[in-house]
Amino acid sequence: MEAGETAAGLPERRAAVQLGFLWGAAALSAAALGLAAPGLVSRFASALLPCPMKALAGIPCPACGSGRAALALTRLDLSTAFVSNPLFSLAALLFVAGGFVAAVWAFSGRGVPEPRTLSVAARVGLVTAVAVNWAWVFLDGR
Repeated sequence: MEAGETAAGLPERRAAVQLGFLWGAAALSAAALGLAAPGLVSRFASALLPCPMKALAGIPCPACGSGRAALALTRLDLSTAFVSNPLFSLAALLFVAGGFVAAVWAFSGRGVPEPRTLSVAARVGLVTAVAVNWAWVFLDGR
């Protein structure tokens, strides 16, 4: 234990370090799969199913284009990924980047800070981002 740290804080810190390692491993796995298996990924491109919401209701869902965006990200084609689904593309890139940061924190012994409840402003921002993304997907004709 470090100076000033109580025994009660040790399990919480251990959990934060484990979370950092898990997030880092997941991000590394996602990045490695996308970059190392372009042949495998291109086989999935033809197997993408149409959006059930669009097929049933005639309008795209907020996630429409995320499959195409994921495939574009594996080719490091950022422009196609962001045109396909901007919010998904941003979230995927932030997940991978955050995973590498979390792994560095875990190796340093700090771990990932425990998630807290989002403020009202952050919640409004997230809902607005989803709405704007859905409008983009809808107006783009997905």
